[in-house]
Amino acid sequence: MSSKSEVKLPAHVVIFPIPAQGHMNSMLNLAHLFCLSDFHVTFIVSEFCHRLLLKNTSVPATFAAYPGFHFRIIPDGLPDDHPRFGAQAGGVSPAVIHNMVPLFKKMMADKDLLASPHRRPATCFVADGSFSFAADFAEENGLPLLYFRTPSAAYSWAFFQVDDLIQAQEIPIKAGKSMDGLVKGIPGMEGFLRRRDLPTFFRTDDANDRLLQSLAATTRQIVRAQAVIFNTFEDLEGPILSAMLEDLPRIYSIGPIHEHQKSRIIEKKSEASIVAGNLWAEDRSCIDWLNAQPARSVIYVSFGSITVVTREQLMEFWHGLVNSSHKFLWVIRSDFITGEDGGGQIPAELIESTKEKGYMVKWAPQEEVLNHPAVGAFLTHSGWNSTLESIVAGVPMICWPYFGDQTINSRFVSEVWKIGLDIKDICDRLIIEKAVREVMEVRKDEFLERADGMAKMAKKAVQRGGSSYTNLDALIQYIKSLITIGT
Repeated sequence: MSSKSEVKLPAHVVIFPIPAQGHMNSMLNLAHLFCLSDFHVTFIVSEFCHRLLLKNTSVPATFAAYPGFHFRIIPDGLPDDHPRFGAQAGGVSPAVIHNMVPLFKKMMADKDLLASPHRRPATCFVADGSFSFAADFAEENGLPLLYFRTPSAAYSWAFFQVDDLIQAQEIPIKAGKSMDGLVKGIPGMEGFLRRRDLPTFFRTDDANDRLLQSLAATTRQIVRAQAVIFNTFEDLEGPILSAMLEDLPRIYSIGPIHEHQKSRIIEKKSEASIVAGNLWAEDRSCIDWLNAQPARSVIYVSFGSITVVTREQLMEFWHGLVNSSHKFLWVIRSDFITGEDGGGQIPAELIESTKEKGYMVKWAPQEEVLNHPAVGAFLTHSGWNSTLESIVAGVPMICWPYFGDQTINSRFVSEVWKIGLDIKDICDRLIIEKAVREVMEVRKDEFLERADGMAKMAKKAVQRGGSSYTNLDALIQYIKSLITIGT
């Protein structure tokens, strides 16, 4: 039997995210919430991401304050000079499957590596919802599995319905069908979701498309978990979460997780710093520039860590922004421009001409920017983390989604929550100019009022008595109930 001292040891959670910024950010936030709840945490991270966390963030210093937190570093097998972002981001998933997962399994088989006299064996495994191996692995090892789906609940729910959509001949989208036609086969979204709003992986002419079927199968794996965690809140995606409960045993919606982290730190009167796992070095000079701008006068432009554009698209955005006559802060990564005509370089004329109306940086402290009083709107790729950060800050959005869940998120922004505009599938300077003017001038008060109301709901959700606060408490108690005394 285990020693009596082990009975008193806290729960030990093993967390394994996809080593990409959007996934890492929210799962680091989750790890911090567990640490604040006095859990022990083992966090699996790639060597490449760990180097960037050490170089560009305060994450290692923050977690150093928790003796029960350990990073376990595993190589992803890619060359050191592989960018892993932008147009090359697609190479990460195969590397994880073929290199990191086998090493992770080997690590987990070494009981002495994870456990010690002061640390019990793993209580449960919190796996990134994109990992198809997790359910089989957990069952084979008798380890309780909790999936963390880092995108929106709506995105997961759409993939959950792939078989039904194929049977109803909603997909594949056949030639001649309007992309603006409504999709009727996803419960909770019948009245507003168009074909063009479906995740980009649905845009195939083959029902047996390998990637579509693989992603759908992975999503269906969540029914095999003991619980599923979502970075959302009930006032935001309540109907979707309710529909999911028919298929999932336990759902814990605990978002917006970045704001929930702040709420718990304040409540516990902790001196811990906020965990923000940005893998890019932030250029804080943009804050000084914002400080010199009038209230709600600047549109913040950022398309995340993966989106790439052609030189032609870049210039359409630039002309639209300049012609709108509003000042803008634009994040342009070094790998943002793709294609033979791009060369990865920002055109000299764009840099020179932007000095009068705008300010450009390679990366920005996004939460701080969105909460700055000078920012009046956010031109975004509609990634889920960015969407939630904008909601919490009360900033209206102009959505230009790139791929994945972003196309469905942008539809919710414009048609369900009504806190912005959706200009997907269009990259035209006139449309961009019109959208900026509509959000920053014509409908400014309307959008700001609704965005402010949504921000209040988001903050209420993560405070004591709120839905996400209550759900996190329930999640903590559930994990504690999983503790067993081994032989």
